[in-house]
Amino acid sequence: MEFHFGSNRIKVNMATGAELMAEVRRRFRAGEGFALATINLDHLVKLAVDPEFASAYAAQDLVVADGRPIVALSRLAGRPVALLPGSDLVFPLAELAAEEAVPVALVGSSEAALADARRVLEGHAPGLSVVWIHAPPYGFDPRGAAAAAILSELATRGVGLCFLALGAPRQEILAQRGRELAPGVGFASVGAGLDFLGGHQVRAPRWMRRVGLEWLWRMLSNPVRLVPRYARCAAILPGQVAAARRLRRTGSQIKSRTTRPR
Repeated sequence: MEFHFGSNRIKVNMATGAELMAEVRRRFRAGEGFALATINLDHLVKLAVDPEFASAYAAQDLVVADGRPIVALSRLAGRPVALLPGSDLVFPLAELAAEEAVPVALVGSSEAALADARRVLEGHAPGLSVVWIHAPPYGFDPRGAAAAAILSELATRGVGLCFLALGAPRQEILAQRGRELAPGVGFASVGAGLDFLGGHQVRAPRWMRRVGLEWLWRMLSNPVRLVPRYARCAAILPGQVAAARRLRRTGSQIKSRTTRPR
């Protein structure tokens, strides 16, 4: 499953959770870093109008499907992938880090949320070592000197897995930069995944997630911010559906629109 934004090619290259965990384990054991992104419709909207974000996304080593629309598009295209939301990957990645004795860092959100996330993660995965937490100040620029200092700290501390909870596009841009400045670190961009652990944000009930209504829960929790976002997501769906059908019919790659949806 591929999307193209100008010259940037973005591929959902981890089709299942088992495939993802096997690759992360291999990289842990080899001392290889990685950048893991979880693509969703909101990201597709941003990618179409932000070349820097598209460049950062194209540089991610591992990409999974975060959101049922992406999964549905993959099936329609005849290239099915599993649903792997970033929030659902936090515990499995932490468990794997504990098994492989890989030091972990948490970056993003707030100091209180990260402290709670550390407590929950270390309680959930015995043997897990969270060696550093850091909440950048408001207005943090992933291209700036403060970001370079964060990446230097991660490398100095020997971190093998860093959860990034900065939101898109900051977390993906920082991860891209980290592949150059801290190449031994695995960066997992998980958005609000750490906030959920300590209750700093409340995730949809499990039954709503099972039936695909997590988006409705989120929208009702913050309509001013999320109603416009979901409207923009809905606007790009017809074009994505048409592209997926062409992919299934012709076997050619999906060509995503690079213009702002009306």
